[in-house]
Amino acid sequence: MFKGLFKKLGKDVAIDLGTANTLVYTPEKGIVIDEPSVVAINTKTEQILAVGHEAKQMLGKTPPHIQVTRPLTEGVISDYEVTEKMLKYFIDKVHQEGFSLASRPRVVIVVPLDVTEVEIKAVEDATLSAGAREVHVVQEPMAAAIGARLPIREAVGNMVVDIGGGNTEIAVISLSGVVTWKSTPIAGDEMNRNIIQYAREVFSLLVGETHAEEIKKKVGSAMTNNEHIEFPMKGRDVVTGLPKEVTISDEHIREAIERSVKTIVDYVKMTLEITPPELTADIHERGLLLVGGGALLKGLDTVISQAAEIPVRVIDDPLTAVVRGAGILLEEDELLKEVVLPSARNEK
Repeated sequence: MFKGLFKKLGKDVAIDLGTANTLVYTPEKGIVIDEPSVVAINTKTEQILAVGHEAKQMLGKTPPHIQVTRPLTEGVISDYEVTEKMLKYFIDKVHQEGFSLASRPRVVIVVPLDVTEVEIKAVEDATLSAGAREVHVVQEPMAAAIGARLPIREAVGNMVVDIGGGNTEIAVISLSGVVTWKSTPIAGDEMNRNIIQYAREVFSLLVGETHAEEIKKKVGSAMTNNEHIEFPMKGRDVVTGLPKEVTISDEHIREAIERSVKTIVDYVKMTLEITPPELTADIHERGLLLVGGGALLKGLDTVISQAAEIPVRVIDDPLTAVVRGAGILLEEDELLKEVVLPSARNEK
């Protein structure tokens, strides 16, 4: 009885707590928050100065007493207190027009495939401390498959490749469960690091993480294409210490991220190799679905398709598939019961 009352009063929210970005969805408004998972803290006062876009703009530009941090590493919480404060900031932001009685939401939140029970408990505790009334934890590729409206309840192989900031997760789903899976920390952030390293080795140029990400989005690609794209790369000369600018092309960036792309392709093939033949046959016919920010890398779908010899489809708006799936679970209680992970909190 009270559960139904609270459901009407509180705004239920779905949260995709990612290494790179955090997205928040409500059934009434859809995606209401899409901001970087970055927090700026004054280490003298322990005060939170900024969260999200504002904090990310401070990266590499702060005095010693201001620390800009990403509280998640490879999809899991690495700094509990900062994660809790970040979650509280986002939940409060969703409910700022409401009143306190109504603002303890029911939350569906996603986690990577390879999380431990301790890590699940950390997510549950942080979400409850941030103001949630109850927490339901779901695996990321499962949420992505639901967001893509794949027939996960059927006895058919659904393959999802989710390339986020901190990790790439590959899962084969059937009958509302993950049958086989692989996970690797080689993902979007690693490609940014590849570009930083390449700039230093090839051009003797020190570039920041934000600029490397911008270059990846503007000129990054997984395979050769007909159009030649150039872009200015700005940073500091390793030798002189002075500002320096060079012109880089899509060919340079392809070379920089080549090893990371190959690793992701290899993991897709390894997952197929351990998948039961009946499900492999389904995937060969139906193909796999590419989601996450990494799915936007030009030509990656073609490279995977050619290497694994299966059709590959990039979902519409791959950055939001996971949170949209978690949002669907807020409104489909029976499906949520089928896919939710057991709570790691010791409650009767």
